[in-house]
Amino acid sequence: MNKKWWKESVVYQIYPRSFNDSNGDGIGDLNGITEKLDYLKNLGIDVIWLSPVYQSPNDDNGYDISDYQAIMKEFGTMEDFDCMLAAAHERGIKIVMDLVVNHTSDEHAWFMESRKSKDNPYRDYYIWREGKDGKEPNNWGSCFSGSAWVYDEATDMYYLHLFSKKQPDLNWENPKVRDEVFSMMDWWCQKGIDGFRMDVISMISKVEGLPDGKVSDGLHGDPSPFVQNGPRVHEYLQEMNQRVLSKYDLLTVGECPGVTVEEAQRYASDKGTELGMVFQFEHMGLDEGEFSKWSDRKIKLTDLKENLTKWQNGLDGKAWNSLYWCNHDQPRVLSRFGNDSKEYREVSAKMLGTCLHMMQGTPYVYQGEELGMTNVPFKSIDDFRDIESIRAYQEYVESGIIDKEDMMRFLCYKSRDNARTPMQWNSGKNAGFTEGTPWIMVNPNYKEINAEEQVDRADSVFNYYKKLIELRHKEEVIVYGHYELLMPESEELYVYTRELENEKILVICNFTEKEVKYTLPEEFENGKILISNYDKMSADAEMELKPYEAMVIKKA
Repeated sequence: MNKKWWKESVVYQIYPRSFNDSNGDGIGDLNGITEKLDYLKNLGIDVIWLSPVYQSPNDDNGYDISDYQAIMKEFGTMEDFDCMLAAAHERGIKIVMDLVVNHTSDEHAWFMESRKSKDNPYRDYYIWREGKDGKEPNNWGSCFSGSAWVYDEATDMYYLHLFSKKQPDLNWENPKVRDEVFSMMDWWCQKGIDGFRMDVISMISKVEGLPDGKVSDGLHGDPSPFVQNGPRVHEYLQEMNQRVLSKYDLLTVGECPGVTVEEAQRYASDKGTELGMVFQFEHMGLDEGEFSKWSDRKIKLTDLKENLTKWQNGLDGKAWNSLYWCNHDQPRVLSRFGNDSKEYREVSAKMLGTCLHMMQGTPYVYQGEELGMTNVPFKSIDDFRDIESIRAYQEYVESGIIDKEDMMRFLCYKSRDNARTPMQWNSGKNAGFTEGTPWIMVNPNYKEINAEEQVDRADSVFNYYKKLIELRHKEEVIVYGHYELLMPESEELYVYTRELENEKILVICNFTEKEVKYTLPEEFENGKILISNYDKMSADAEMELKPYEAMVIKKA
């Protein structure tokens, strides 16, 4: 087994805009993060993944970067960043930056030059095409609704943007683009950061000719087959590895839409030629419906188990998994796979944490997940700030495809803004996030769900997550052990084992609010309970699992 520090770590994702505001302008900032490092040290995490803090006009909340080597004014200064980095390192916490290099902002100096003329030295930094028959170069739709092309009058051509129209795609076929990106990455590494999470990195290589995509929503063609895991993506990442990543001891994780197990074995090969691990999305798409992500369907447990098991077994010994339920692009897992009612909120939050953290891979905790934060009761489209949600509402409701009430229900279930409301620090004004007016509404349940109430309460979700993290640091079988699914047909229980040499653990999770009978495998009958969300001290051979009960038993 190829052991690495980042395989043994637990990562905590911070969405800076919503984490902690130190200056009262209603927006979280770098000094606000520095103020809360002791909280994170107490939780026990090893690494912070910082969503983008670079200079940006904020069309897509910082994922549209206008200067990779400057800090967004709302977040502070480069001096504030350096102070935060040093303070984190003093506490033994590493910092991983978000790297967004599939696209830039249209306000980046490169693009402002690129659009000036066809012979500008920066023209080929982006993907420009002539129109066809007075229309766009092809039928592709963007990930944020509408066409993936924008007509630019200055040169009578179109530029490609797979996301917002203010996020033009970089042309990675141009070696100068790669030189610029690698030089910038090296600059951050020399500053002392500890790694990169790479935004949509599987989309940097496009199929030659950019052919039309299949139309499934009646509006635009799907570009996915031509932009995900493209023909030169591994070549580009190997070059990145040789020129930058291999020179430092980094955590690297690629966000890889459309990745398969076979592709992931290449991206995150244990040989270390590209990245350390990948984010895949298959388990996040299991509840999609007729209108892609916009639905309120519930995931079938058998589907979830089958998918996670495929990834656990498919990468074992070949590559490395990243484990997550939540991030800045997903709704709150508690409202999605668990139960956010008052009665079951905490116990189901602990169960979901147990299920994920006992698997093979590096676990990611998204801010507030360790408190059992929930989805938000948004009342109208005016409550939303997320460009994806607002554009989808406009596209589907205004065209009459989905009625207003259904779309609001879908948004309250699946919108990215569910994860982006302010971190709930205490029961005071604005949940302790800011003295000013928050940039987005605070979830009204902050008086019941907040860090101050949980940190010192022994049976809180926070202290349960703290135990999960301690266990991973202590028990090598949790990090490196082989995974085996038991009871694959059960729609109620998720049960699996992890085994490493002479050590073996059993993980039992009840995903329902019913009591469920369960017979303990004989080899675990005299085992030790490592953790239980009902504080069980011993396990019976024949047991009746309580609603959302979870326990981990180590073989004697």
